[in-house]
Amino acid sequence: MKVLVTCPPMLRNLDEFRPRFERRAIEVEAPRVVQALTEPDLMRLVPRCDGWIIGDDPATQAVFAAGKAGRLKAAVKWGVGIDNVDLEAARALGIPITNTPSLFGKEVADLAMAYVAALARQFVAIDRGVRAGDWPKPSGISLEGRTVALVGYGDIGRNTARRLLAAEMRVVAYDPVLVAGKRPPAIDVAVWPERVEEADFVVLTCALTRETRHILNATSLSRMRPGVRIVNVARGALIDEPALLTALESGHVSGAALDVFEEEPLAADSPMRRFDQCVLGSHNGSNTVDAVRRASERAIELLFGFLGVS
Repeated sequence: MKVLVTCPPMLRNLDEFRPRFERRAIEVEAPRVVQALTEPDLMRLVPRCDGWIIGDDPATQAVFAAGKAGRLKAAVKWGVGIDNVDLEAARALGIPITNTPSLFGKEVADLAMAYVAALARQFVAIDRGVRAGDWPKPSGISLEGRTVALVGYGDIGRNTARRLLAAEMRVVAYDPVLVAGKRPPAIDVAVWPERVEEADFVVLTCALTRETRHILNATSLSRMRPGVRIVNVARGALIDEPALLTALESGHVSGAALDVFEEEPLAADSPMRRFDQCVLGSHNGSNTVDAVRRASERAIELLFGFLGVS
């Protein structure tokens, strides 16, 4: 039996997990992956394997069909986001599939909170300046009393809200589940884009769906107060990047901290690199030793269950 692993954080720590496969005489196919493989690469590799632990790869209908025509019996999406996975196609082909939800909320929330602080106090720019031989002292803003528009109130959103409230910030949360159900204490709830005019920060922690794609666009940005700061630790396509670039150029958005982008890795000639007031990440929000171990063990456990391996 053979299992394909295409999730970079798990691949970087694969030696830790290999014994679990070896004890069951399962071979691990471990290609080199920076962010994701291409669809043609996957159509070549997936049919050769009985199981697949998916990263951010284009797990499309074509890939699953190729897998089904070969040896593929089951798949697990490593992590929470499933926007890159055609779940319906997999299930229609009779391929059992799931993800590993609710495992990274605290880790990604830690990063979101760090990004909020970075934009407020400009400590990344200070670091750059000191390294260059300067001694910069930009005036920041205090967090206490500032308003955050928090888009998404799942596991990551809830954990982010706790951290924002601990910093004595006001939180207005946007999530259909909150609108329809019980509202948590200490935060306000609104329907997007109501009340975005109040926001000093907009923090994106929601899933990427048809409804949330480009939820931050020229129209919603224009409603926000001048000097608003944007944080995205969810999915790049939540933001219309040309609209954000325009808002950064005009100064309407004073800064952005982005762990994710529509195209990853970020292109070398991306205009986003021009803005010193931006903090740019590498889609690394969940990548701690503890979280990678937790998610990888869960992904292996789920896949072994699908494959009937004890």
